[in-house]
Amino acid sequence: MSERNREGKRSARERLREEREREKAAERRKRTVKVGGIAVVVLAIAAGIGVIAANGGGEGDDVPGTEPVTVGRSSAPATLAVYEDFRCPACGQFENGFRDTIRDLTEEGKLQVDYHLVTIIDGNMGGNGSKFAANAALCARDEGKFSEYHDVLFENQPAERDDTFGDKARLIGLAEDVEGLDTESFRSCVQDGAHDEWVSSSNAGFLDADFNATPTVLLDGENIYGDSEDPLTPERLRERVEEAAGSGN
Repeated sequence: MSERNREGKRSARERLREEREREKAAERRKRTVKVGGIAVVVLAIAAGIGVIAANGGGEGDDVPGTEPVTVGRSSAPATLAVYEDFRCPACGQFENGFRDTIRDLTEEGKLQVDYHLVTIIDGNMGGNGSKFAANAALCARDEGKFSEYHDVLFENQPAERDDTFGDKARLIGLAEDVEGLDTESFRSCVQDGAHDEWVSSSNAGFLDADFNATPTVLLDGENIYGDSEDPLTPERLRERVEEAAGSGN
């Protein structure tokens, strides 16, 4: 066989492989981005900073695939996507280490944060704490208190094997630590599992995306967390976000 024929066959195989990869990617996008209708709700405006969240997954709502809960200005020059599980110890370490920096950057209008809620610990160790806590966080979102309650959950995170968050009474009790959240509507939302379908869909999107650990942290699509040779620090996160702001991205 001539060199030209070998090259031609190799190119044909490469084109076929690339076409199959494109088809797989398209199918994945259909599964993870399909939205039956998204309403963006303004939850709070503090110091001129809009805090928004994708609305959906409640009773009677279409399940919005993997639409995240979004905090910060949509006009922010950088976007941080955080995939996390409320039972995940490494997620707790990330939140406790980076919480203040992320909050400051969002308040400065430099960063938008997309929170994708995941339930892999339930799947690995049993229990319902990841699922119930994620639902409760979405119930807090409905009340305009997602960020505050999200932080309270991580500040009170039990040991990984301890399914404390599987007790809905515990999740409701933690609402007392967030001013204005301990309402009848929040309690009913938690007890009824109003956003359970949303949570299941969000977790399925995480698995379909081929991520293999929580937290997964992406800055403008680039995985920036968990590299032992180049560990992320709060200072380095601020530098990278400000670089994005300075470049006008």
